[in-house]
Amino acid sequence: MKSTSSLTGGTGCLCLACTIACFAMSQSMALIYGAIGPVGDAVQKCDALQELVQSSSRGLVEVELARMNLLCAERASGAEKMDVPACLFRLEEWAKRVRVETERHQYRYKHNPSEIENSEGFYKMLMIAVVLAEDFGVRYSSERRIDPSAASANDKFFADSRDVFLHGLLGPERRGTCSSLPVLYVAIGRQLSYPLKLVTTKGHLFVRWEGAGERFNIEAAGNGLNRFDDDYYRRWPFAITSEEEKAEGYLQSLNPSGELAVFLSIRVQCLRAAQRFKEALDAQEQVCRLMPKSRIQPELLEQLKRDVREDRLATPQSSRVPENATKKTQPKP
Repeated sequence: MKSTSSLTGGTGCLCLACTIACFAMSQSMALIYGAIGPVGDAVQKCDALQELVQSSSRGLVEVELARMNLLCAERASGAEKMDVPACLFRLEEWAKRVRVETERHQYRYKHNPSEIENSEGFYKMLMIAVVLAEDFGVRYSSERRIDPSAASANDKFFADSRDVFLHGLLGPERRGTCSSLPVLYVAIGRQLSYPLKLVTTKGHLFVRWEGAGERFNIEAAGNGLNRFDDDYYRRWPFAITSEEEKAEGYLQSLNPSGELAVFLSIRVQCLRAAQRFKEALDAQEQVCRLMPKSRIQPELLEQLKRDVREDRLATPQSSRVPENATKKTQPKP
């Protein structure tokens, strides 16, 4: 495993990061300069989850990453007041700020690139981390920071969608987890035309810079910013076999369909945590369609079918809401 210096480790990187942070904090919080248009995957607009799913069923998953993520949080617990246009606007404003600060401090990297491991890509990712943390107060949700070995179905990790989708980071709380922080980094980076990808390993999301003559992984959900090679993620947070890696697509840079499958999987867990089993089952069916080679996803689908059956047995017939209860009946003449 190769682990390079991080924002909180490695004296050279730490010194530069602290210097940059001090300069960034001393500036006005006004967001300035020009418009940054969406790039890369932002070629289609969907305004509702149903539209997104229908688009994916036709093989047309070409939706802006942030919009896709937010739509997958639709109607989940904690998303009742989610404002998608406002979140997307804030994301663009944050990207503008990152661009300004990155350009303003570029001379520091040019003067001594060895302090940032001679990687301009890593310098740019470091600037995203500094601006998000110091200027906008983005942080990992302390309530959801648990040791992987202690993770369980009852740890409430998915109880509040604000912890696992972008609206928690872009809202007033500015909090997130490994399910949402990497998405924020990639969404901002793509606004700036950075060659960023989302990547999965077992139980975890991370970021990959893949292009412009460089390829490296970024761990955006720890203390500071770290670079780890692929072998690290074959062992952390959970060990994976070569068979699992192939079947589940672990360590592969995700395409738009893969990104949608990940976001829908997170939606499934949120709905299941809220015991909304039928909605979770519907979403899981879409995940299985998008991940036909997966071995894990069909197992979860069968578990959700059992959950739905057990829930029906536990719910008295008299208390069930008929499917047509919301339809207005016409008065008899």
